[in-house]
Amino acid sequence: NSEDVRCKCICPPYKDHSGHIYNKNVSQKDCDCLHVVEPMPVPGPDVEAYCLRCECKYEERSSVTIKVSNLILLA
Repeated sequence: NSEDVRCKCICPPYKDHSGHIYNKNVSQKDCDCLHVVEPMPVPGPDVEAYCLRCECKYEERSSVTIKVSNLILLA
């Protein structure tokens, strides 16, 4: 399921831009600021400095396991 994987980038405030959290369904190798942060909030010369501040993590989950656990808890 494409909904079971995502890349989450947490970007702190930078200059006059507030902090933001970005999520996108991408492969693990593409889990970085340049592939996830869209639209890029800063102009070209500031992109590298902005991206160095962002922390990106690849996350996987099993929605089937979550659904089964919920059914057991509700039963």
